[in-house]
Amino acid sequence: MSKVLIITTSLRAKSNSDVLAERLLAGAKDAGHDVEMISLKGKTIKFCIGCLACQKTQQCVLKDDAVAIAEKVKNADTLVFVTPIYYYEMSGQMKTLLDRMNPLYPSDYKFRKVYLLSVAAEDEEETPEKAISGMQGWVDCFEKAELVGSLFCGGINNPGEAIGKKEEQNEAYQFGKSLE
Repeated sequence: MSKVLIITTSLRAKSNSDVLAERLLAGAKDAGHDVEMISLKGKTIKFCIGCLACQKTQQCVLKDDAVAIAEKVKNADTLVFVTPIYYYEMSGQMKTLLDRMNPLYPSDYKFRKVYLLSVAAEDEEETPEKAISGMQGWVDCFEKAELVGSLFCGGINNPGEAIGKKEEQNEAYQFGKSLE
């Protein structure tokens, strides 16, 4: 049983990625994992200022919600990031959060497995490529971790539309069940 942390990054009400994240969470729980989900909705996450003080102190000089999220990321075995795809890339709030995880780089982080669930209005096969590449770039900075898998659910646009997408909900559930 792994300690799984799911981070949903959509700020939209009735978010499709949140609907699918709930199904992923159910699958992970049914597989026996200890699962926690954090939403970036309502969170204050400032931009990294690049001071690199965290590389010596393992603490960020900025005080906001990213500090507590980083602590949860550090102590999870498995991470799942959930993002809507905007302009063929991960959401800006997800990228901002990833930048703020810089204090973890020199730390004794526990996570080894990282996954990505992405959702977009577009449904072409190449739609998630840049988001996956961006996630891989972040994971590459953590030599003990690996990007194990990703799931893309395309063709979902309007708020709450994923509620009626049973096939995609099942895919998200099975993705959650398959987490290591």
